[in-house]
Amino acid sequence: MNEPLCPAYSVLRLLSGKWKPAILYHLREGSLRFGDLRRSLPGVSQKMLTAQLRELEADGVVVRSVMACVPPRVDYALSSLGLALLPLLQQMDDFVQENREFFPSEEG
Repeated sequence: MNEPLCPAYSVLRLLSGKWKPAILYHLREGSLRFGDLRRSLPGVSQKMLTAQLRELEADGVVVRSVMACVPPRVDYALSSLGLALLPLLQQMDDFVQENREFFPSEEG
């Protein structure tokens, strides 16, 4: 396996996907059920959210827990790797805030 041209590519691969940073943002406070997570992300389809969560789980960023109850309950939470990414996401947010003139709002 070849080394990436820049070590940051490995982290960017974990975060690549329109909804992944937003998913991590919403899970920072604790675990959420799928429906709660979907309601907190207006505009994401069920199919897309499922795909993004599966990728995050496969990469070890998110942990999926199935509770044995009726109806079955599925919770998602950040793994230790996901928690380790939070300071990086905060730095990215700080960067955007400090350089707002280069990042026009998507709201209008």
